[in-house]
Amino acid sequence: MTGQRLLTTRELAELLRIRERKVYDMAATGEVPCTRVTGKLLFPLDAVEAWLAANRSGPEPDLPARPPVFLGSHDPLLDWAIRESGGELATRFEGSQSGLDALAAGEGIAAGLHLQHHDRETWNVPFIERSLAGKPVVLVEFAWRKRGLVVPAGQADSDDAEPAPALLAGKIVALRQPGSGSQTLFESWLNAGGVDLADLGASSLTARSETDAAMMVLEGRAGIAFGLQAAARQMKLGFIPVLSERFDLVVDRKAWFDPPFQALLKFLSSATFRERASALGGYDISGLGTVHYNAP
Repeated sequence: MTGQRLLTTRELAELLRIRERKVYDMAATGEVPCTRVTGKLLFPLDAVEAWLAANRSGPEPDLPARPPVFLGSHDPLLDWAIRESGGELATRFEGSQSGLDALAAGEGIAAGLHLQHHDRETWNVPFIERSLAGKPVVLVEFAWRKRGLVVPAGQADSDDAEPAPALLAGKIVALRQPGSGSQTLFESWLNAGGVDLADLGASSLTARSETDAAMMVLEGRAGIAFGLQAAARQMKLGFIPVLSERFDLVVDRKAWFDPPFQALLKFLSSATFRERASALGGYDISGLGTVHYNAP
C-alpha cells in the first residue's frame, strides 16, 4: 500500500455523492473495493477509479484525435504512394518497432512493419499483440518484398544466387537503426550463418531508410547493404536476393475511415499504383489489402 492514495469513508461518500451509510453497505457486500486497517475502512483510489470505469455505461468518451502521420518502417513504394495519394499524410519512418511504440502512444494513424517471428513463418502479428494489446487496430498486407544484398553495379543481379553471410567479409556494411525490421532481419540472417555482426566492417553512419542504405552503396560509403531489390533498381545497383518478406500496414480502426487514409486506399487500388510497383520490381502486391489481424 506504500505510496498509494487511500480514501476514507467520508471522502469516498463525497466522491460518489452518497451518504456515508451507503458506503458502509457497499463495502459490506463487496460492491466497492476496500481494505480494513486497524478496524478502519479505507478505499484505494486507483482501485475505486478502475471500479468506476468498469461500471460506466453509455458511449465511450472521445479520445484525442490522432495526428495524420504514417509511422514505422520505410518502404520506397509506400512512401511514393503516400505522396501521390493527395491525402495530406505526413510520414515519420523510424523503424518497425519504433512505429508500433509511437502508434501505441497515439502519435500517428498507421505504421508499416516487417517483423519476423522466431518461427520464421509468422510476420508482424505477434508484435502487434504485444505492443498494441487492446488497441482498436487492423493489420493489412501491403506487399511481399524481395530483400537481399545491395551491391555496386555489375557485381551481381541474379535471382538464382544463394548468398552466404561470408560474402560480407572485407566489405563495409551499411547498417540500419537498432529495432528496425531491416536490421533485425539482417542480424538474424548473420546468426543463422554463424557470423557475428561485431566482426564485420560497418559504416560509421546509420542508414535511416531503404533509400539511404542503397545510396550509401551508390556513393561508395559502404560496399554492401541488406536492402530491397526495389531500392537497388532505382539506383541501378546490383542485387543478390536472400529472402521474401511480408510488409504490412497496421492502422487505427477509426482513422481507417477518415479522409487521409481513405485517399491512400483509393490510390492503392489504382492502375497507376500497380504500374509503379511493377516498374520498381521486387514487389508482389497480389495480396494487397488482405486482413491478417483485426483487434477484438
